[in-house]
Amino acid sequence: MAREELTRLTGTGNGNGACGKDDCPNVYRTASGSFVVQGDVSDAFEAPDGEGLVEIPEETLREAVRALGW
Repeated sequence: MAREELTRLTGTGNGNGACGKDDCPNVYRTASGSFVVQGDVSDAFEAPDGEGLVEIPEETLREAVRALGW
């Protein structure tokens, strides 16, 4: 899937700070309704080989937002 196929939800320059060369943390939505998250690599745990960007179902993201009280 190419970046051009995704809908960018954050970091569009609308008060979110300066994002040059698409290199800041962002959340994108896929055509199927799941999400692709871009951000700094974390060393919290070792992810399986091949994982860097993570696509998750919308309900998983909604659950995280509810848990954070947003």
